[in-house]
Amino acid sequence: MRRTESRIAGGWAYWVEERPLERGRGAVVRVRLDESGAQPADVPHTAEADIRTSVHEYGGGAWLPFTAPHGGHFVLGSCMSDHRIRLFDVTGRSEPQAVTPEPDTPRGLRYADPALVPEPQGNAEGGSFDPVSVWVREAHTDGGHEPRNELVAVRLDGMVSVVATGADFYSSPRPAPDGSALAYLSWDHPNMPWDHVRLHLVDLRDGSPVPGSDRVLVDGPALAQPAWSPNGDLHVVTDVDGWWSIHRVDTHTGATEPVLGDAAPGESRREFGVPAWVFAQATYGWDGGGTLWCTWTSGGVRHLGVIRGGHLEEIPSGFTEFGRLAVTPGGTVVTVAASWTRRAAIVEISPDGGHRQLSDAEQSALEPGDVSVPRAFTFDSDDGRQAHAFFFRPKNSAVADQTGEPPLIVLSHGGPTGSARSSLDLGIQYWTTRGIAVVDVNYGGSTGYGTDYRNLLAGQWGIVDTQDCIAAALHLAGEGNVDLQRLVIKGGSAGGYTTLCALTGSDVFAAGISRYGVADLEALARDTHKFEARYLDGLIGPYPLEAELYRERSPIWRTGQLRTPMIVLQGTEDRVVPQSQSEQVVAALADAGVPHAYVVFEGEGHGFRRGPNIVAALEAELSFLGQVLGFEPAGDIPRVEVLKGHR
Repeated sequence: MRRTESRIAGGWAYWVEERPLERGRGAVVRVRLDESGAQPADVPHTAEADIRTSVHEYGGGAWLPFTAPHGGHFVLGSCMSDHRIRLFDVTGRSEPQAVTPEPDTPRGLRYADPALVPEPQGNAEGGSFDPVSVWVREAHTDGGHEPRNELVAVRLDGMVSVVATGADFYSSPRPAPDGSALAYLSWDHPNMPWDHVRLHLVDLRDGSPVPGSDRVLVDGPALAQPAWSPNGDLHVVTDVDGWWSIHRVDTHTGATEPVLGDAAPGESRREFGVPAWVFAQATYGWDGGGTLWCTWTSGGVRHLGVIRGGHLEEIPSGFTEFGRLAVTPGGTVVTVAASWTRRAAIVEISPDGGHRQLSDAEQSALEPGDVSVPRAFTFDSDDGRQAHAFFFRPKNSAVADQTGEPPLIVLSHGGPTGSARSSLDLGIQYWTTRGIAVVDVNYGGSTGYGTDYRNLLAGQWGIVDTQDCIAAALHLAGEGNVDLQRLVIKGGSAGGYTTLCALTGSDVFAAGISRYGVADLEALARDTHKFEARYLDGLIGPYPLEAELYRERSPIWRTGQLRTPMIVLQGTEDRVVPQSQSEQVVAALADAGVPHAYVVFEGEGHGFRRGPNIVAALEAELSFLGQVLGFEPAGDIPRVEVLKGHR
């Protein structure tokens, strides 16, 4: 089960649980913070409603808990079935109330990333509470035209008014603590939110923007996560100094200054931001005493700490990965936390590193002695470049140590502006407990190593990432850690593209696994969603001006070089990488007579959310590798059909 987006409201901790055994639906769960041993419980009706959003297709930020002055507890949530916002009474005494009107186009108005505008003191007295929330709205109402994005204010009576419009994208509406102003981000094609973003400030009066007051405070570069301190100081994450860091913003001049000094000589650099693939991320926030809590990445691993007086103090929590921070007034933080040996859970962490788990305990799928903890390493790649990775050795206490070097799966993460996870990943452990080593590669272009490293894929997608994945495999084989003759590469989405590039441009690998991988860059440029419609301008070049380069970089145009057995997995409802891309690859494999398998999951989108499908995908991959690499998989798993040509 995946848990996301921890939040705090009225002395309660809230989060969302995506339940794979319930078709991946999202349910809001809460638990009292001041009650020892309190048990989490679903907010009534939210599980049935499926609290999710598909704004930008990747979603995030579909809901918001709040407490009314009279003491009521509520959740505003976007429902995936029709994308309308509904009001949920946490007590369950009343049925969910639809807030936004039903659009003329079914599911045509989609909402994400909400924030509640604080009412001026005294306005909420006497039962006059009329909360205003600000949302990103994505309108799919113009037929085949690109959807329109804007910021809107939503009242409980269903009144919706536009706060900002005209830019291609918006995110992160964040009201000042006194409700007098609203900060938000905007950007335009061809930029992505990790390229060039604007920070705006608009004055508010009774929750509505003051005409003519909207102004750009900071115009780039890569800005993220505007937030207000309790005393009304505006902050933002910026990479103006080459690494994402937290800066204080002068709301009169737009000048920024870092809240933390540079790293000491010999100290590892730190990255306090993450790429905005989803909404509502928060890597920093303040407690009631004004202490700034934060998370950062160093050496590919996440850390937690506090900033006091310009100095950073790490909190020794024992965790190596953290999700959205929700800082309590009492000086603790609630977050999704995990480590190399512990699965992700909702935990409350104290300043001394002590913690308690708030979410239900789940039975571990592995004994502690069966968990493979990785070794981080840096290796040489092409053109004098260095790249980074985590190496997981096979480990299973129930099996005698195997002789000889094991097979290796090279993982190419998605994004491509993403990074390898720094926590227990049962998908990786699935392989290591079965005698297969894994290397998770933070190739050039990954986040967590500064702006220059993140920008290594500018105009070089399919080259730098592929070179680094190949170099990682050869480095480990050269050290004698893995079998050079049984190297496998696996990736999904952008990682699937890297996989396909490696298999059509080299003979290093004995097998490949592509999950909804990009095969035809031209088709992707012509037929993908708005958020990534111009992403390839930076990764490849402007289209159609560089159409020839798109064909040169597309694996589908190099299928004559396909000689490597491959399994392809795809969801039928994928709007990011359409099914046609995978079908082109499968057809090319069949034409070339290359051993292959094709597994299609009905109703799945970009990524597999349903429990049975998640299991079936891994078992199909293992069955396929067993057949093409010549070993008998452990356990009773279905045998996937391997074809060598057309049926």
